[in-house]
Amino acid sequence: MKRIYLFFVLYVWSTAVWAQTPPAKPYNVVFILSDDHRFDFMGFMDKVPGLETPFMDRMAAEGAHLRNAFVSTALCSPSRASILTGQYAHTHTIVDNNAPLPEGLTFFPQYMQEEGYKTGFFGKWHMGNKDGNPQPGFDQWVSFRDQGVYYSPTFNINGTEVKQPEGSYTTDLLTDYAIDWLNTLDADQPFFLYLSHKGVHAEFNPAERHRGSYKDMPIVCPPSMYLTATDSSMRVGMETPYDGPVNLDGIPDWVRKQRHSWHGVDYMYDGTIAFADFYRQYCETLRSVDESIGSVIAWLEEHGLAENTLVFYMGDNGFLFGEQGLIDKRNAYEASMRVPLLAWAPGMIKPQSQVEQMVMNVDIGPTILDIAGIAIPEQMQGHSFLPLLQGKPIAGWRDRVFYEYYWEWAFPQTPTVFAIRTDRYKYIFNHGLWDTNELYDLQTDPHEMNNLIRDPESQEMAGQLKQELWGWLEATDGLQIPLKKINQKRIDHLYRGTY
Repeated sequence: MKRIYLFFVLYVWSTAVWAQTPPAKPYNVVFILSDDHRFDFMGFMDKVPGLETPFMDRMAAEGAHLRNAFVSTALCSPSRASILTGQYAHTHTIVDNNAPLPEGLTFFPQYMQEEGYKTGFFGKWHMGNKDGNPQPGFDQWVSFRDQGVYYSPTFNINGTEVKQPEGSYTTDLLTDYAIDWLNTLDADQPFFLYLSHKGVHAEFNPAERHRGSYKDMPIVCPPSMYLTATDSSMRVGMETPYDGPVNLDGIPDWVRKQRHSWHGVDYMYDGTIAFADFYRQYCETLRSVDESIGSVIAWLEEHGLAENTLVFYMGDNGFLFGEQGLIDKRNAYEASMRVPLLAWAPGMIKPQSQVEQMVMNVDIGPTILDIAGIAIPEQMQGHSFLPLLQGKPIAGWRDRVFYEYYWEWAFPQTPTVFAIRTDRYKYIFNHGLWDTNELYDLQTDPHEMNNLIRDPESQEMAGQLKQELWGWLEATDGLQIPLKKINQKRIDHLYRGTY
């Protein structure tokens, strides 16, 4: 009990709002969000041979790369809600992609509006409402229904649906609408721009100018892709050499079974696309997102605003390309819960800054408010990492992150998952099924292939992390699963007759 109490005290202390010194004058903020962009698919990381992301590379070279950025839930709606509210999913209760928004949520741009900022939202909302209608906190609104489409979309512009030209591409359109809005603002008007791309959400559909540009790109697959493979032919010409620790007995049954499913490499999307094509089309689709970043930065420089603007680029969650034999996200493996996060602000951030501390999606709202000189509301569970961007330490900054994912009716292959990750270890609790939990030493086993949960020498660490995980859930009122009433008919095509 003493340990749990101590953890609770430390947690309450760490959630106190840090008073930071705001910039000398109001900063403009641009937040560019992509969909399903994994943390290491950026050119400067040298992960993918031939991958070109010149503007992400530029942001990292001239600004900061936050190397250890995580989401608290690797799923579109919960992650986006955490970004906008600064809260964990079990607090804001948007735990899946179908449930409606609860009443009473406040999004951080609302506070910016109250302080005189002009705010604009452009892109994918995908949080509760399915019609694309305007949401609180934004003076200008350009969005679309549900997931939207890549080509020839219909946009909801301030409440009116407007069909876009035939053959037009959504990433380009959103960028153009955002820049057009910026052009309407007064020169001295502080602004917040939220540019939320559909790219690179599956099923991947690149701009025509990029289609086929990576047709000869080599495929680099993770070694864990072959842990449960039964067809040796799929390994030919693709397998990555690996001589690290492997524990086949430690693979959860649900992971083995998911391999031959919609979200598994052996039958992904009902076998409608080959893995190599899937991989290359993802990289091709990413190119227009990178170009969007370049267009926004070019506009800031042309208008003399680069020195007084902070640009963030982030992914809403990661994406697996074969890790553990899986694709998609949702689970607590590294490629799922880890995301790209870049910050560019020539007037604030030193070039080639590397932020090693762990930051999360719940920290985005508090950080942007801090940049704007606005007090961080008490209901926010994240913290401002503004000093880290400025090369300053923050006493008591987190040394672990927590993760939660709640089972979905539409995609039942992945169970409810809770996890805790330190700079070395990760403990995963697979809830609601008779299966093994997981413990990984990320220092010696970065590919998460050697489950130590039954290792006698690892029992103390497993017990400690499990206790901290449940302590976090208890301290944040997370010891319940927020059940949501869903529109069964919308997904009954998956389970006909199963009401």
